[in-house]
Amino acid sequence: MSVRTTRTALVATTAVALSVALAAPALAAAPAAAGHEETREAIEAAVASGVPGVTATVKDGHRTWSATAGVGNLRTGKPRSADDRYRVGSITKTFVATVLLQLEAEGRLSLDDTVEKWLPGLVRGNGHDGGRITLRRLLNHTSGIYNYTADEDFGRTYFLKDGFFEHRYDTKRPADLVALAMTHKPDFEPGTSWNYSNTNYVVAGMVIEKVTGRPYGAEVRDRIIKPLHLTATSVPGTRATVPGPSSRAYSKLAETATGPTYDVTELNPSLAYAAGEMISDSADLNRFYTALLRGRLLPREQLNEMTDVVPLGEDQGYGLGLTSAKLSCDVTLWGHDGGIHGSESVALTTRDGRRSLAFNFNGDWAGDARAVIEAEFCGKADEKPTGRSATHRPDQGW
Repeated sequence: MSVRTTRTALVATTAVALSVALAAPALAAAPAAAGHEETREAIEAAVASGVPGVTATVKDGHRTWSATAGVGNLRTGKPRSADDRYRVGSITKTFVATVLLQLEAEGRLSLDDTVEKWLPGLVRGNGHDGGRITLRRLLNHTSGIYNYTADEDFGRTYFLKDGFFEHRYDTKRPADLVALAMTHKPDFEPGTSWNYSNTNYVVAGMVIEKVTGRPYGAEVRDRIIKPLHLTATSVPGTRATVPGPSSRAYSKLAETATGPTYDVTELNPSLAYAAGEMISDSADLNRFYTALLRGRLLPREQLNEMTDVVPLGEDQGYGLGLTSAKLSCDVTLWGHDGGIHGSESVALTTRDGRRSLAFNFNGDWAGDARAVIEAEFCGKADEKPTGRSATHRPDQGW
């Protein structure tokens, strides 16, 4: 789930440095392969633009390179670590889609099943009709279901300062999140267009639970986390803290990129549920996406379904919980990004799974993620960097 999908004017086109001290980032690299100078410069530039700190890891064949810039704690000045765990937001969606596709491969459901078949009466009201929405349309965001995080009251309650500090520990039930979406009209008729909706993946998580009789997080753990030995990855449920080692997470909690900076590390992630609650680190994310694209988690038929994308304009597409994007140097990458309070993350890999990059900003109002990606895979910054803008939605592409 992206924080910025709920408040269209949250970030400005230019970021403001937090302080003179942060403008000169402290850089530390783990022992690794030589090179990556452009990537180092890109993460330093993110810190100079206002991001408190960045952690990044590249896996290239049998070689691993990690670097950090800036700080993980504004109060103590403690630097970020290559081993930092962080909230990964919508990267959760790839895990959820993978579980649903595994269930399809086992013959326990079909992606052509309707939501109504598994969750009768859940998606209904104001023009929504779960009988016309397939599981596939949930996973590729062609359902038309309204995005609950776009609700104005939800945004004020959970993403602006006064509401956040009053409600940060609230527990939200997934059915309540869907019910909120049902108070709005659909974005479009099912299958006729595309729009990113976190509600789709809340429903997808509920389908997993109905089919298996277990929490979706338990299925993620048993099917993905444990087999791949993702020791830094977790599905926190209602746990408000981030396990160590980790850094603090920071946000402006306002409709501008200026003003005070707040520590937003602790929150009850049930407000994101299967749309974006998970925690991981860069090494685990690289391992996950490498295994996924190499066919270790899905049979070929299901992996082909996952990578069958809905075109989203020039050189971008969205499959089943998986995005594709072609960079300026014609390299095509697969993965996802995600944002939740104070944490912006990206994880992606080449189609053969040979080269992967995962990184995290521990602030949600500054920095150019696309520049980091272009620097690593193309050896230069993008000629048309996206930066942060009032209309940019990171979950739609890099």
